[in-house]
Amino acid sequence: MPAKKAADSGNTADGGKAAGSGKAAVAKVAAGRGARKAPADKGAVSKGAASKGAVVRKPESHTALVRRARRVNRELAEIYPYAHPELDFENSFQLVVATVLSAQTTDLRVNQTTPALFAKYPTPEDLAAADPEEVEEILRPTGFFRAKTKSVMGLSKALVEEFGGEVPGRLEDLVKLPGVGRKTAFVVLGNAFGRPGITVDTHFQRLVRRWKWTEATEPDKIEAAVGALFPKSDWTMLSHHVIFHGRRICHARKPACGACPIAPLCPAYGEGETDPEKAKKLLKYEKGGFPGQRLNPPQSYLDAGGRPAPPLGAG
Repeated sequence: MPAKKAADSGNTADGGKAAGSGKAAVAKVAAGRGARKAPADKGAVSKGAASKGAVVRKPESHTALVRRARRVNRELAEIYPYAHPELDFENSFQLVVATVLSAQTTDLRVNQTTPALFAKYPTPEDLAAADPEEVEEILRPTGFFRAKTKSVMGLSKALVEEFGGEVPGRLEDLVKLPGVGRKTAFVVLGNAFGRPGITVDTHFQRLVRRWKWTEATEPDKIEAAVGALFPKSDWTMLSHHVIFHGRRICHARKPACGACPIAPLCPAYGEGETDPEKAKKLLKYEKGGFPGQRLNPPQSYLDAGGRPAPPLGAG
């Protein structure tokens, strides 16, 4: 049975379109339905899938790859109509700091930590002039807190001295800030300035390679290869869709293949749990009925049945 067609999303950077049209998809995945017992129609399946009895198919053409990739994104847009950055922020300064802090930890842990940080140091000027030991104590729960303190204080100082206390809206300026690489820069550009960019985090890397969109392993090469498959206007929301799917269904160690609505389009189908009932137990966040990562998520996420995360120390 072919995968259900989904309309292109009209999502905004921080919440997306209204979630009403996606509620059926949410319920469908949470119930463990929508998975298919077949690999993608075109393209070679992985060794893992082949060992489970899947048919090995001929390599797909570039045109077929583009069509499949864009169809995956349309399907993900229906499954996650409320896809959004999972870091809490109210302005570009908070977003760039939170993104730097998210290295080697979860967005949830960052979201539980930044309220105290921004309450005490609401502007770049405040954070640049802070006592490093006091900042370190606040950031301790995020791990690598000494290095992160140096980065966020350094970028705050650079913002004050070089950009008049404002976060710049250009890639070439953002990557000059301490602790800010291309990934962080594209998060800020896409979600604070509305400028398209692809966020190649660990989830994004894992999924696009599973889907055979690219064989590249270096983030900049992955960014270029995947970017060539999509219109530039799709890049920011594509990143949210893929990252959401990686966190909720297509996990690193044990993907929930049996509860995955895009299984017919996935060359790696069968690498994870294919039994629908067992796969359903692997679902995370709102797909598994659990709280998400943001303390203050967009209304569209709440409307779709998502629950906000608890503050630090709760429970």
